[in-house]
Amino acid sequence: MTLRPAIRPVRRPDIRPAPRRTRSSALPAGQQGRKRHRRGTDRRPRFALAVTVAFFALLYYLPIGVVVLFSFNSQKSLTVFKDFSLRWYSAFFDDDVLLASLGMSLRVSLVAMAGSLILGVALALGLVRCRSRLGSLAGLVMLVPLITPEIVTGVAAMLLFKGMGITLSSGTVMLAEITFSISYVTVILRSRIAALNPEVEEAAMDLGATRWQSLRLVTLPALLPSILASAVLVFALVFDDFVLAYFTTGVDPQPLSVRIYSAIRFGVQPTINAVGTLMLAGSIGLIALALAIPRLFGRRGGLDLLSGK
Repeated sequence: MTLRPAIRPVRRPDIRPAPRRTRSSALPAGQQGRKRHRRGTDRRPRFALAVTVAFFALLYYLPIGVVVLFSFNSQKSLTVFKDFSLRWYSAFFDDDVLLASLGMSLRVSLVAMAGSLILGVALALGLVRCRSRLGSLAGLVMLVPLITPEIVTGVAAMLLFKGMGITLSSGTVMLAEITFSISYVTVILRSRIAALNPEVEEAAMDLGATRWQSLRLVTLPALLPSILASAVLVFALVFDDFVLAYFTTGVDPQPLSVRIYSAIRFGVQPTINAVGTLMLAGSIGLIALALAIPRLFGRRGGLDLLSGK
């Protein structure tokens, strides 16, 4: 009689695939409700963003698109587009009055750009280097033009020139635009100057450079991208400015924005659409150039133009 060991079948463990867990099921019951509530709140910003974009596109971009479209209309009609044509662009370049106004706007923009850069760089350097209360007060005074309504600035400038017995002309427009643009240059450059390491200038002076040489050879080259970006931005702002130019300009030649306003009072002509389209293209090109300048100098983040970082 042989004894056989009692062999009991090994009972295999009941292996079943674990239920697939999703993110929502992994959360406790109380947090799942919060998750659903959070998804609901996430949709609200998208809806608000879509409504805002649609509202902005309807009231801003659509009228501009109509102006651009009818600037290429072969007919004089401003409601029916017939054929594509460059007729009104040709009419603009044949109009001596509009070309004189264009030249006036270019001269005012260039002079305002140069004057505001010189004064704005000096003011930004002084505000950063001055540690006294006078520097803080000057900084606050410098910000006032940015929050003052432009029509108030224009009326005040006109009253000042007339009170001093100065005849309104292209020179008064340039002075007013320089005064108005200094704040923009200072705001852009001030934070950039504050980010510079002062030890670099001190090292240059330890090596024998004078204060002026350290400023010319060390500080200004480091500020060059922000200075160029400020110059392009000021040029675009002054070229498109209407309110300040309207109150401080003389009779002839008037800046292009004022001339367009005078022409529109007697009805919108297709030539005005062509001029507006050219001004729009020029402004977009200048702003794109201002944003691209920091990247051309190897700095990231062209959109930090206004912060000057």
